Amino acid sequence: MSLKDKRIGFGISASHCTYAEVYPQIEKLVNLGADVVPVVTGNVKSTNTRFGKGFEWIGKIEELTGNQTIDSIVAAEPLGPKIPLDCMVIAPLTGNSMSKFANAMTDNAVLMAAKATLRNQKPVVLGISTNDALGLNGVNLMRLMATKNIYFIPFGQDDPVKKPNSMVARMAALPETIEAAIEGKQIQPVIIEKYLD
Repeated sequence: MSLKDKRIGFGISASHCTYAEVYPQIEKLVNLGADVVPVVTGNVKSTNTRFGKGFEWIGKIEELTGNQTIDSIVAAEPLGPKIPLDCMVIAPLTGNSMSKFANAMTDNAVLMAAKATLRNQKPVVLGISTNDALGLNGVNLMRLMATKNIYFIPFGQDDPVKKPNSMVARMAALPETIEAAIEGKQIQPVIIEKYLD
């Protein structure tokens, strides 16, 4: 399947250390001909860290996609009935946002865009990045894995010795995950070694 002319929402939550890994995947989607609509949480936009300034990341993403960033619930709501997406991606998906999504909480633009996409019975692809996937957030991860129209970028432990509960998606597998999700399939295997040797 081709992603050319597919309208892909790209939600980014505040796993600041993962932005550098996610940005090339946005670029890859653009190069494949997808119309990428960036959606961000408030923390992405307003937080400056050692991984970069929020406004600089926003500027880079808007320049790459050619689309203005959606950063409010009001602006994200039309992605449901008025201007639907073919697929909504959230990558990185933090443990905090994963917990909210699994429990039907909608308090930011990214979660609103995901909810709007599910309402249209279109796929939502998740790229997790959380320190507690195998801890308290495990129940939320499993709830989302069992939910119709939700698919996962394959993920694994990123540092089993120092952070045994942490799991992160292999972001490089995003395009094929989207292609499979649009066809109603979960790419397999979904639980992997995070890094290939």
